[in-house]
Amino acid sequence: MRRLTLPGPQFLVFVAGGALSALVDIGLLQLLVYNGVAPLAATSAGFLAGLCVNYAFHAKVTFKNVTTVRTLSRFLCVVGLNYLLTLGLVAVSVALVEQPLVGKLVSLPLVAMNGFFLSKHWIFK
Repeated sequence: MRRLTLPGPQFLVFVAGGALSALVDIGLLQLLVYNGVAPLAATSAGFLAGLCVNYAFHAKVTFKNVTTVRTLSRFLCVVGLNYLLTLGLVAVSVALVEQPLVGKLVSLPLVAMNGFFLSKHWIFK
């Protein structure tokens, strides 16, 4: 029987990369809105900047991997999967307690664990 182990240092690096990406995403969003850019355009720009930082960080720091079309394609598939997971949990949260934030908060650790597992065993393998 295989024993469940706690995530190690690599997972902590993965989470740090996610936090850095979130700071870039939110920071650029706020900067652009403050400078008069429309909120949806600013949100998109922040998301894309955060996505680029996230991929680069995990490719170079977390998993020390060479960037290829294959790894980038797989990364985008996982981003899409995690996005759908988040939307599903937010929808359930709205239906049950009329609070989207609850679903978003529940999704964060699930998305982090799913992203780490798939990054380690599929994207950057």
